[in-house]
Amino acid sequence: MPARRSSSTIPFAVACVGIALFSGMDAAMKGLAIALGAYNAMLWRVGIGVVISVGPYLYKRGGWPSRPGLRVHLLRGGVTAVMAVLFFYGIAQLPLAEGIALSFVAPLIALYLAVVLLGEKVGRHSVIASIFGIVGVAVLVATRVGATGDRNLAGVAAILLSAIFYAWNIILMRQQALLASPTEVAFFQNLSVLGFLLLVAPFLAVVPDVRHVPMLLLSAVLAFCSLLLLSWAYARAEAQVLVPVEYTAFVWAAIMGAIFYAEPVTPTTILGAAFIVAGCIVAARGGRPDIAKLEAAI
Repeated sequence: MPARRSSSTIPFAVACVGIALFSGMDAAMKGLAIALGAYNAMLWRVGIGVVISVGPYLYKRGGWPSRPGLRVHLLRGGVTAVMAVLFFYGIAQLPLAEGIALSFVAPLIALYLAVVLLGEKVGRHSVIASIFGIVGVAVLVATRVGATGDRNLAGVAAILLSAIFYAWNIILMRQQALLASPTEVAFFQNLSVLGFLLLVAPFLAVVPDVRHVPMLLLSAVLAFCSLLLLSWAYARAEAQVLVPVEYTAFVWAAIMGAIFYAEPVTPTTILGAAFIVAGCIVAARGGRPDIAKLEAAI
C-alpha cells in the first residue's frame, strides 16, 4: 500500500498543476463568454487549440489513432463540447467560485451514472452523499435567488446540467489517457470538439473582434497545457485517486474571481461548497464504481 501511495504522488501533483492551469483558463473564458457568448468563445478557443496542438502531435510522430482510441476521442469530444458550452454559459452568469462549487456535484452524479450503465445498487453511503450534495446545491441556489431573484437561475441550471456531462467526462478522461499519448489526446480533443461545434457554426458563429484574440490565445494555451498534464497524470494513476484534485479548483476560482472580476466569496458559497465536497468524501468512503467495468460499458 505505501508503494502505491508513493507511485501516485507525482501524478497527483501534476494533476494539481493541471487543474490550476484549467482554472486560469476558466477565468479567461468567463470574460470571453460575457463578450462573445459561450458558444463563440468555445468555438474560437478550440480552433486556436487545434493549431497549437497539431505541431507537438506531429513532432511526436503521432499516427492515426486506433479504432478504440478514435471512438473515445469522438465520444469525449461530443461530451466536452456540450459540457463546456453549458459551463461557460453558466459562469458568465454567476460568480466564478460559485459556478465551480456547483460543478463539484459531478462525482456524486458519477455514482448514479454507474447505476444507469452497470445496474449497480445505490448503497447507504451514496444516499447520504446525495443528501449532502442536495443540501449544498440548495444553499447555493437559495443564495442566488436571495441575491438576484431568479434572473441567474438559468446559469445555475446550465452548470448543473454541465456537471452531468462532466461526470461522464471524468471516466472518459481515464479511458482516453490509457489509449493515447498526451499529445494525441490534446490534439484530437481540440479537433473533435471543434468538429462538433462547427455543426451549428452556420447559425451561431461570429468572427470575434481583434481585441479578443490575445485572451483567446491565452485560454487556448492554458487549456492545451492543462490537457497535457491531466492526460499524463490520468495515464499513471486511477481516476479515483485524482478526482479529489478537482476540489482545488474552488480555491483558484475564488482567487481569480476576486482579482479579475472583483467577485467576493460569500460565507454561504463556502458553506454550499463544503456540503457538496463532504458528500463526495462520504461517497468515496463507501467505495467507488468499478472503473474498469464502467469504461468497458461506455
